[in-house]
Amino acid sequence: MRLRIFAATIAAAVVLGSGLAVAQPASQEKPLMADQIFKNIQALKGLSVDDFMETMGIMTAALQFDCSDCHANAGTDRVDWAADTPRKRTARRMVQMVQKINTENFAGRQMVTCWTCHRNRDRPLTTPTMEAIYSMPSLESDDVLTTPPGSPTPQSILDKYIAASGGAQKLAGLTSFVATGTSVGFGGFGGGGAVEIDAKAPDKRATIVIFKAETGRGDQIRTYDGKTGWVRTPLNVVGEYQLAGSDLDGYRFDAQLSFPGQIKQILTNLRTGPPTSIMDLPGPSSQTSLQEDSTLQNHSVDVVQGTGSRGLLVTLYFDKDTHLLLREIRYGAGPIGRVPTQIDYGNYKDVNGLKLPFRITYAWLDGRDAIELDSYKLNVPIDEKKFGRPAPMKK
Repeated sequence: MRLRIFAATIAAAVVLGSGLAVAQPASQEKPLMADQIFKNIQALKGLSVDDFMETMGIMTAALQFDCSDCHANAGTDRVDWAADTPRKRTARRMVQMVQKINTENFAGRQMVTCWTCHRNRDRPLTTPTMEAIYSMPSLESDDVLTTPPGSPTPQSILDKYIAASGGAQKLAGLTSFVATGTSVGFGGFGGGGAVEIDAKAPDKRATIVIFKAETGRGDQIRTYDGKTGWVRTPLNVVGEYQLAGSDLDGYRFDAQLSFPGQIKQILTNLRTGPPTSIMDLPGPSSQTSLQEDSTLQNHSVDVVQGTGSRGLLVTLYFDKDTHLLLREIRYGAGPIGRVPTQIDYGNYKDVNGLKLPFRITYAWLDGRDAIELDSYKLNVPIDEKKFGRPAPMKK
């Protein structure tokens, strides 16, 4: 199985059926659409850049592909993203097939996706195996959870989380923070960057990773200013773009969740999921500072699911013993299926009476990233520019 590491590389590798058409302008009144950025888009017209990139992630995850599987000379300076290849033409037919199945059989609901059949294979299995029939089945929950009888109320679970995090009164006094640390990375890639996370209540957040100049990687920046979101990813075929799709909803939720005291206000349609357990997300194999590979733990968790802005589906996992948040999975809407993003929180420490995570691990369809924080400064002034469009890179 190929190791897909860090969105910086993979985001440049999954631009199926397109080629770079224009550079990002110095300023823009509204986000550009994928049709304005890329050439030769046929089956996935009318998407924002972030939704387009995430849709490519669904395909690569389902087939266990990378860019070179569909694009001639991908990974070199001779790549032609817009050129058609047999697999690109097949992918377009598959997109149209999936959309037709859902339209004609499920009233347009996304019941069938690439993952439904492929499951990390370029050719779907057509015959059951004896191992699959007689072995213990893997338990995979539905995206939308159903509350079992006798479950605790979601409000009671969230109340325990608020209390464990420092209490409602203490949390209400948290208006901003600046956290600093290091990007650990995975598979020897993406580590060593200086990290700064800035957050301002109720819904502003910036995650800034600055790599040393000699690495040639540039900056990795994600910002949300309460209305607008931006991404700058090193080595990305787009480089920098403004969010307009499901990633914008996800960034908004993450900014709001930076302040746990408002968790009951940022989710609606709350429900409790069935009792379960989760395993720590494996850590970076090339690093020993987090000690994760040898100390993975299984946690019994309470599960709460709700709806964020514009229908964003969010599932939260709280440790039954500490009542602290261990995992967030949010699902963005896409034209060929939901797009999951998972954020794991760990190594909670006391900071002026609040319990805050010092380890944050991000996993999305095209990569993973780990951050190890070493300090928090609470209720400090933050320049509003931090939450806007990333400043030009220093040369």
